[in-house]
Amino acid sequence: MTSRKIARDYLAKVEARAEALRLFLARGRYDDVVREAHEAIELLLKGALRFVGIDPPRRHDPGAVLLRHLDRFPSSWRERAPAICEAAERLFAERGHAFYGDEDDLVPPSELFERSEAEEAIDTVDGLLALYRELLAEEPPATT
Repeated sequence: MTSRKIARDYLAKVEARAEALRLFLARGRYDDVVREAHEAIELLLKGALRFVGIDPPRRHDPGAVLLRHLDRFPSSWRERAPAICEAAERLFAERGHAFYGDEDDLVPPSELFERSEAEEAIDTVDGLLALYRELLAEEPPATT
């Protein structure tokens, strides 16, 4: 399977997650929105790296690798890279709480997140998903 084919497969995975985010939001599962939004962003960033010929790291926050290889990305990605990585880091930081809650204070995940945080996570996924679609529509770099 080629890197480009994997990148396109990730698009389908993220589109499905984007739909699920709205279902979680409608049901008041804000913690699940945040957790799944992180996974969607992770898949998008790893797919983008694959698309430009970089094997993504096997960790949950590939933002640093993206920054090291910005020269392989179109200007739309280079211009937004700091915001993309900041959003990915923010969601990564919340990932543990979205999974486990606050174990020290025995607060479940469902009580840690507000609707506004879930909506912000969805907006982040939607914005990066649009950018990812643009990337996949471009001719892949010669290195893939």
